[in-house]
Amino acid sequence: MEKVLVTGGAGFIASHIVDLLLAKGYNVVVVDNLYSGYEKNINKKAKFYKADITKLDNLKKIFEKEKPDKVVHAAAQVQVLYSMQNPQFDALTNIIGGINVLECCKEFKVRKIVYLSTGGALYGEPEYLPADESHPIKPICPYGASKRAFEYYLYLYNVNYGLNFVVLRFSNVYGSRDYLKSNHVIPKFIGAFLENKSPLITGDGRQGRDFIYVSDVADAVVLALEKEPKDKFINIGTEKLISINELFSTIKEILNSDLKPEYVDARKGEVQQIYLKNQKARQQLDWKPKTNLKQGLEKTIDWFKKNK
Repeated sequence: MEKVLVTGGAGFIASHIVDLLLAKGYNVVVVDNLYSGYEKNINKKAKFYKADITKLDNLKKIFEKEKPDKVVHAAAQVQVLYSMQNPQFDALTNIIGGINVLECCKEFKVRKIVYLSTGGALYGEPEYLPADESHPIKPICPYGASKRAFEYYLYLYNVNYGLNFVVLRFSNVYGSRDYLKSNHVIPKFIGAFLENKSPLITGDGRQGRDFIYVSDVADAVVLALEKEPKDKFINIGTEKLISINELFSTIKEILNSDLKPEYVDARKGEVQQIYLKNQKARQQLDWKPKTNLKQGLEKTIDWFKKNK
């Protein structure tokens, strides 16, 4: 069976991808520096290297030893707020680290790379909704800018060196193994509810997002590894717009809580309304989201209760 190297494989999203790859019989190698991931997330059947993608020499040694057939590149700085505060670190990880991965793919003749990009932060404040892959790209935070920059590098490594690639642009991913320090709204809400504290809502709460459950994302990544879609850039989302106020109400209902939210100032760098058109994913990857918001939130809440 093919060998797949997964960068960031100890992280929230990529650890689910590792589990699915192993379940389908792939040989899996995980590279992660454990900056934001956790070793306990890594499936015991995967081979694990604690390494930083910003250190090219170490990365080359791993590629030379393992010689992966394909790569899933998930390692990244993913926090919008942190990218606003420290754009240098964001660029170091998401651009320089990514180029190091591409150099290894080129040198050791990797056949294909699937990149976990972003839809929510990439398109900026949308000109139309749902945003499709042809939507103008105008990120308003360094995180979105760095993810877009690396998409350009993938294209040029394809043109110049023949490296096959697929970019998946995700909406807001949630689910088990996300963590409170990620600054993602769903873990923050659940954490506050479980501690009997009023959850904080930035702005007026009317800002809307497209929330997609992590197992649906893992399905999309494996399909992108196995299929050859006509297009290289593909949105992965639910095509449903959920306001933060609606999200709060749904979690409150599931937990049967009487807590009220506390509203605080809006944050710079965040778009107001974004959800993604997923027609290309449906047609070219034969993918569709299987988990509705309430189902996904119930699973996520159960996980947080068991893993405080």
